[in-house]
Amino acid sequence: MYESSVIEISRTALVNNLRFLKLRTGSGVKFCSVVKGNAYGHGLTEYISLAMECNQHYFGVYSADEAYKIVEYFEKPPEIYIMGMVDNSAVEWAVRNRIECCIFDMQRLELAVKYAKKHKTKAKIHIELETGMHRTGFEKKDIEKIAAWIKKHIKYIELVGVCTHFAGAESMANNFRIIKQIENFNHQLLHISEMGLNPAYKHAACSAAFINYPETIGNMVRIGIMQYGYWPNEETFIRFNGQKERNSKYLKRLITWKSKVMSVKFVQKGEFIGYGTSYLAHRNMKIAVVPVGYAHGYSRNLSNNGHVLVKGIKVKVVGIVNMNAISIDVTNIDDIEKGEEVVLIGTQKNKSVSVVSFSELSNQMNYEMLTRLPKDIPRVIVE
Repeated sequence: MYESSVIEISRTALVNNLRFLKLRTGSGVKFCSVVKGNAYGHGLTEYISLAMECNQHYFGVYSADEAYKIVEYFEKPPEIYIMGMVDNSAVEWAVRNRIECCIFDMQRLELAVKYAKKHKTKAKIHIELETGMHRTGFEKKDIEKIAAWIKKHIKYIELVGVCTHFAGAESMANNFRIIKQIENFNHQLLHISEMGLNPAYKHAACSAAFINYPETIGNMVRIGIMQYGYWPNEETFIRFNGQKERNSKYLKRLITWKSKVMSVKFVQKGEFIGYGTSYLAHRNMKIAVVPVGYAHGYSRNLSNNGHVLVKGIKVKVVGIVNMNAISIDVTNIDDIEKGEEVVLIGTQKNKSVSVVSFSELSNQMNYEMLTRLPKDIPRVIVE
């Protein structure tokens, strides 16, 4: 391999996760697979290709550029829902290609109808309601105006959904706020119905709400982090299962990040290893260099702190994490040579380095650490 590391994506794990998630949603609920952030670091087109093989055909992206990549890559693109950014210049493309768009301002709504008229089609839209997140969404006071406008132009509008987003459904600390949002959403949905609008889907549940507030599931869910094998946080797992996560039987991690030993050398006791003076060899040591560093998403915060797996043994990172390399202590491992497999995240024999432990040591959330994995690391599908 020419590359310095590779990310493996497990088909078996995804099948397991989708089975668990869809069993919990029940029948008749549309499952939107959220693939923003390069499919949470798993590779946008690679993950979608695998998910489609697993009978998943509806995907949520954040922005028009992600949707464009999907349309250009697949001969027969799946259904796509843009949940966030659609620049004015991209609205016509989205309408023409029958891409669903989240609408939270009049300008986008007017443009969508303008281009639907031009191309003699219907703009597929989801109307986002402001319920307490205070980020995007139409205000309650504007509902009648929006509903009237949609009814007036209904010939050019397909009202796919009405939605909202919760402000931290993973934490009980936000419970009062989330409950208020649920109440606001239900009240506004009733108002919309009274105005004569009937969206195909009413959706609010992300991964955290899907578990912690199952009453929000409705007839559509937007699932991100959980399909990749991670709980939104430990609190969510405890609320679901009553105990801390210990190799959850419900979800399986898709991702394994691997590299290889680039070189092996010996360092005498009393010598410093790597840049600066952060690590002093306290004994005669054998060091292996691995060609992965912070340029590859291996955080500099893991200097003298991180661990990797070699021959099924967990070994420590010693010295400063470089832009393109780390040094690891392999003093106690026999017969280690250039080319030896190194697992940065994943399992080797009976030992594991999880994204959770990796993230905690580097002061990152699961979401942050995964999405920071560079796009140019090859993603390979494995069983």
